Amino acid sequence: MWTDIVDLRAFYATPLGRLVRRLISRHLRRIWPSLGGMRVLGIGFATPFLGSFQGEAERVVAAMPAGQGILHWPNGEPNLAVLTEEQALPFPDRMIDRMLLVHCLEGSAQLRPFMRECWRVLADGGRLVVVVTNRRGLWARAESSPFAQGRPYSMSQITRLLRDNMFVPLSTTAALFLPPVWWRLFGSWAATLEELGARWFPTFAGVLIVEAEKQIYAAPFDGVPARATQAKAMVKAAGNGLTSRARQDE
Repeated sequence: MWTDIVDLRAFYATPLGRLVRRLISRHLRRIWPSLGGMRVLGIGFATPFLGSFQGEAERVVAAMPAGQGILHWPNGEPNLAVLTEEQALPFPDRMIDRMLLVHCLEGSAQLRPFMRECWRVLADGGRLVVVVTNRRGLWARAESSPFAQGRPYSMSQITRLLRDNMFVPLSTTAALFLPPVWWRLFGSWAATLEELGARWFPTFAGVLIVEAEKQIYAAPFDGVPARATQAKAMVKAAGNGLTSRARQDE
């Protein structure tokens, strides 16, 4: 079940939402330190995290699922957001270099077709980052946050989902070790608390962040000679059969 776009916008406008944006953005920047000349696509409600890539990437676009709704983005500038269906992303094959999925997989009802579409539009060698709610974390139980909506994941579940849909996980990390409540001191102590949580309590992170690469399959090199050998053997056997018949007729 998708979280309504209005609720998502309202959460990220709160002090807690702005803190969440800052903490997750730090991890995204570590994963993608430079995106110069690349095409970036955010799917779900990724707009709070896409702004830092503008002006650096060649193009940054947001795709918002129909079940969630759409808002104009970025504010005060020409619109770069598009409404889309899960099973039919409106982009050509191999167009996108980097893809960011936030508030996306938790609500999708068509996971396999959707992941297939992500694979299709991602360029060969392209990478995606998924940010999903950790089922063991406190944020999965905080009804006031959008991370408590939809389907949470464990690290093994999200990496298996990626592998099953032709993506190779490259790196994993976690974020949001703070409790899902706002306290003024969190603003100045957030980075320190995040580092302590990652070191001592990694299991209880609020979200899991996984980078994966598009997997390209190729036919085994030794398969072609084997098929060619079989074909020659069949032709030879057929030739022997014709020769035997000719001798019998004589």
